[in-house]
Amino acid sequence: MSTTELPRLGSAGGRWIVLATVLGSSVASLDATVVNIALPRIGAALGTDVAGLQWTLNGYTLTLASFILLGGSFGDRFGRRKVFVAGAVGFAVASLLCGAAVNIEMLVAARVLQGVAGAMLTPGSLALISASIDHRDQGAAIGLWSGFGGVAGALGPFVGGWLIEVAGWRSIFFINIPLVLVVVLVSLRHVPESRDPNAAGRIDLPGALVVAVALGALTLGLIDAVPLLVGTGLLLLAVFVRIELRSDHPLVPPSLFASRVFTAANLVTLAVYAALGGVFFLLVLELQLVAGYSPLLSGVATIPITVLMLALSAPAGRWAQRHGPRLPMTSGPVLAASGLMLLPRIGPGASYPVDVLPGVLVFGLGLSVLVAPLTGAVIGAVAASEAGIASGVNNAVARTAQLLAVAALPGLAGITGALDDPAAFDSGFAVAMWICAGLLLTGALLAAVLLRPPRRKPDLGNVDCLPQCGVAGPAVAPAHSAR
Repeated sequence: MSTTELPRLGSAGGRWIVLATVLGSSVASLDATVVNIALPRIGAALGTDVAGLQWTLNGYTLTLASFILLGGSFGDRFGRRKVFVAGAVGFAVASLLCGAAVNIEMLVAARVLQGVAGAMLTPGSLALISASIDHRDQGAAIGLWSGFGGVAGALGPFVGGWLIEVAGWRSIFFINIPLVLVVVLVSLRHVPESRDPNAAGRIDLPGALVVAVALGALTLGLIDAVPLLVGTGLLLLAVFVRIELRSDHPLVPPSLFASRVFTAANLVTLAVYAALGGVFFLLVLELQLVAGYSPLLSGVATIPITVLMLALSAPAGRWAQRHGPRLPMTSGPVLAASGLMLLPRIGPGASYPVDVLPGVLVFGLGLSVLVAPLTGAVIGAVAASEAGIASGVNNAVARTAQLLAVAALPGLAGITGALDDPAAFDSGFAVAMWICAGLLLTGALLAAVLLRPPRRKPDLGNVDCLPQCGVAGPAVAPAHSAR
């Protein structure tokens, strides 16, 4: 299909494309949010401990972080719609297996498969909009994609908490199946196929496999406290770097890191998103196990963060576009860290207005100041032709940071073993929040020392500043996710 034949946003074809891509990305992102809320019920139903809950989250995040760039490459080469639909079907099958799990081992295995499917589904969402909508309407289409994604992010904790209370934790997986069916039918009927004519002739499969094994070894070593596995994972990461340096078709082009701003922004992402992964994992557990909140109330408790991001991310992005990202990327993490220092006030019988809301509000304000300038810095640090792969790399860095934080933080904070000791969990939660605050302050320090204004103004119309996968995250590649 030529560019002149692409549908306008106001046409029936354009609306169908937006529906398929918004619904597809929302299913993948909301699943992670709702699973967080369901963790206490899953732990009780399947008789698992903290390690089992860590793997319930990390089984998904591990394969998603490992293969998300590979999924983008597959779409560029073999067809974005084809890979997007295959990912959607795989996600539905894996969701069915999750809901049918009879033990924690089956659930974790199904979550691993879900992450593989998500790595095919997630990059294609925004890429299909850029490839399938008339270029005159792409900014508006991406705005709708972000806006509806934000609405879904705001409603997800409420709807998920209600579903868990009314129909049980299995329902949060089964609900994906009819939604994915709509995505597949609409995509096959209304979304045109597209490929990247400049995609590399070969795909970096060795790099993808090595980084997957490296992250798997690190995750297992951190959760089970096995130093040998941690060392093996770090060694394999070094092997991955060597593969990328020597490859003529790297999954992560080393040339991107020639930009000081790009390197600095990704270091900040690593520190900040490690903190966010730890907070969103442990906060809902603290609210339910210690404060006695229901799944519905614990989901609603974090909605102010989403509301603040919806209201303030765009103004923060515009400010950074005019003045540079250094100040908001320094002050945002400091403000968010201040909010985390208030969260240890949560305890048995905690009052939401007095003990929970102040910390949540300050934390949300910090994220609202930080996230859009961070994503804008990543995209503005490279040439426009490299914006897609730069955004994809930053997305993978963010997910890897969350993966490792969920694996390491409970052990570092002394949260191990069974979930039937609220006092021990409460003590560990306070330690964990201080560790996460330290990670945020580390991110602020890195931004203050390393960041300089980008060499071109980033196009924040192509930036996703809204909550994805439980936390606000960097954009997925706007035109082609990897090469």
